[in-house]
Amino acid sequence: MNTYAKAETFAGALLAPLDWVKQVALVVGFSLLTALAAQVVIPLQPVPITGQTFAVLLAGALLGSRLGALAMFAYLAEGASGLPFFRGGGAGVGYMLGATGGYLFAYPAAAYVVGALAERGWDRRFLTAAAAMLLGSLVILAGGWLWLSRFVGAEQAFQLGVARFVVGDLVKIALAAAALPAGWALVGRRKSPR
Repeated sequence: MNTYAKAETFAGALLAPLDWVKQVALVVGFSLLTALAAQVVIPLQPVPITGQTFAVLLAGALLGSRLGALAMFAYLAEGASGLPFFRGGGAGVGYMLGATGGYLFAYPAAAYVVGALAERGWDRRFLTAAAAMLLGSLVILAGGWLWLSRFVGAEQAFQLGVARFVVGDLVKIALAAAALPAGWALVGRRKSPR
């Protein structure tokens, strides 16, 4: 059997053995979680604050590099196909090519980076989990900034698409980074002999 999630991931440890049915369910589940998080919006122009980045980073951390990236590819495919999964019920390829497209296209890479670090144990302690998620967040912000620069220029894109998101991203990272080691501790207790 070919496995795409490593046992070193939180999902792999919690749901072992992680057969293909569970893997597909996790990929679809996290694509849907990302779609749901996209509907949590604080409206700003041209780039709003949404819950998507939290879901992307969590997908990578919990599922690992391959399944985390696959979940984000599934999310993008679902939205591109016309399902109202992007911010505010947006959908379609045209939406993806708009001002916020760079963030969307960076999601699979960010999930992969966070997942690869989680597979190496970075998700077991707060500081390393926060560092992994910070790197993933930087991937998303860089993709968004580069793409948005095409529309408003590099300096304006940095102000509108990066600088004002730093504080919110740090809060999301702190929440997720605090939850991961606690989750691992619970898994460890559950699997230890009584």
